[in-house]
Amino acid sequence: MNKLPPETGLSPVTPAERRLSAAEFQGLAQVPAAAEWFANLDNPRTRRAYRGDLEDLCAFLGLQAPEQFREVTRAHVLAWRKHLEQRGLSAATIRRKLAALTSLFDHLLECNAVAGGNPVHGVKRPRIESNEGKTPALGDHQARALLDVPDPATLKGRRDRAILAVLLYHGLRREEAARLAVHDLQDRRGIKHLKVHGKGGKLRYLPLHPVAAERI
Repeated sequence: MNKLPPETGLSPVTPAERRLSAAEFQGLAQVPAAAEWFANLDNPRTRRAYRGDLEDLCAFLGLQAPEQFREVTRAHVLAWRKHLEQRGLSAATIRRKLAALTSLFDHLLECNAVAGGNPVHGVKRPRIESNEGKTPALGDHQARALLDVPDPATLKGRRDRAILAVLLYHGLRREEAARLAVHDLQDRRGIKHLKVHGKGGKLRYLPLHPVAAERI
């Protein structure tokens, strides 16, 4: 564990030595500006992940009161990043944790809840050595084979064939497909569209593919 310079005023502790209770973290989250920031995180997964990231930071630094956010400096953030690396966390996880902290401090600065600049700015994120997405892709022949797996002679099979066609021909996330309802199949300028409730509460309208339309 690297010690922070004494002038920072805060000494980090490992999660094994210090772990905030739910009540303590809730107290930190009750800072009006921080509460607004949490409220603006529409996606429940993002809110859950960012909450865990900030709990991690607070436990590492031993933050116990809302006003202590004002004492966090770049030196603290650098020490936290090094600690995360020593824990063997992936580059993507560390980048997300730093992004959560950046977002919070940007908001606190906008609200004049902290002074100075954002302590996360200038802290380098670990590189993700990949030019490819994380989601495995299916080849055309694999997609066609998958579409025909459910038995069309049964009601369940016909339902599954329709679901798979919607997923594969429109590139939907599983959650987006699961949230579709009958009224989300709409006519727009004479063309059938799917009203898709996307990530972050965003809506988009996708023309319905003929194969998906036939299977529905």
